[in-house]
Amino acid sequence: MTVTALVSAKSSGVTTSALAMALSSTRPSLLAECDPAGGTLRAGFFQAQITAGTGLYHLAVAERAGEDALARAFADHLVRLDASGNRQVLPGLTDPAQAPALERSWPALAQVMRVLSDEGGYDVIIDAGRLALESGRLHSTLTPAPLLHGADLVLLVVRATDQALALARHMTEPLRNELTDRGNGASALGVLLIENGPRRAHEVSEALRLPVMAALPWEPDTAAYLAGTGSAPRKLHKSALLGAARTALGHLQAAASRRALHQQYPPTPSAPTPSAPTPSALAALPAQATPQVAGVLQRLGKGRVDPRG
Repeated sequence: MTVTALVSAKSSGVTTSALAMALSSTRPSLLAECDPAGGTLRAGFFQAQITAGTGLYHLAVAERAGEDALARAFADHLVRLDASGNRQVLPGLTDPAQAPALERSWPALAQVMRVLSDEGGYDVIIDAGRLALESGRLHSTLTPAPLLHGADLVLLVVRATDQALALARHMTEPLRNELTDRGNGASALGVLLIENGPRRAHEVSEALRLPVMAALPWEPDTAAYLAGTGSAPRKLHKSALLGAARTALGHLQAAASRRALHQQYPPTPSAPTPSAPTPSALAALPAQATPQVAGVLQRLGKGRVDPRG
């Protein structure tokens, strides 16, 4: 399936959008809350029912003990979003001070996400939070750059306002450069538009020089429920936001499939000359999952105890 990373220039509804997508997926889904500034699902959507003993930080500790330990720990730190366990979430950090401990763990976690998508058939949605820059590049501690490098698609979440576009405009070039040099290529970058404002999709695309790959309606009641600040709407199953999120996932899967096909069978140049593969071409090659990391799938299949009791 698809690994999609959501990012923003400022608070633009990344977590709410990611949660809507995970809940509405018609396939097994995983929402990984990987914002170095700290997660909000624990205190918000889960209403503090999950303790600090479960979540992302513990995977950094496990990764230092080796891939076996990471594989064992990963499934144990997921929380079910539904009774079947087909939709799950990895809760984020409880304290931004924990972020430096994850810097060396991001590549291993990116590989786990890849395994879940490619071999497990999961829709993986990464909440990468607000982007932070350092000397025109993604900050090595305050942004989980390796997760963006390994994603099929990286979506800049933007509200349809001039203020949001002004902030997002400064992030597009650093993101393009990062994905070109170290990730799956600049064509992996697009916009997830939150339709809260006067600007239309074509205006947003022109302003940011990026394609709008998906859009979600502004639905305050459902958004408040997902953020943990409101009760569930009476007809949640008919929510326009969740319905649009389901449609968005289908569009994103199709876009990722087209990109993968194009990378696998690029246009034949008229006069090809042998050359070394570029970093972006190497990143596009299928990840070779180690048996230890692939063991994550076996542990997921066995089920686990929900920490909420």
